[in-house]
Amino acid sequence: MELVLGLKYIAVALLIGFGAIGTAVGFGNMGGKFLEACARQPELAPSLQVKMFILAGLIDAVAMIGVGIAMVLLFVL
Repeated sequence: MELVLGLKYIAVALLIGFGAIGTAVGFGNMGGKFLEACARQPELAPSLQVKMFILAGLIDAVAMIGVGIAMVLLFVL
């Protein structure tokens, strides 16, 4: 039984950790592409900024869903 609990804790840690790493990589790629696009066509910067913030919310939601699933694994199952 202790082995199962230990593996559950490792699974929760990996789920939260990989979710955070994926979110960080996503934000980095998105920010870099946004800056490249604004440097090429500065007149499109306001519309690109709105789209970037919408995508930032969606990318961040992936990490929050991962944390929610991890909490269910930790406290319910």
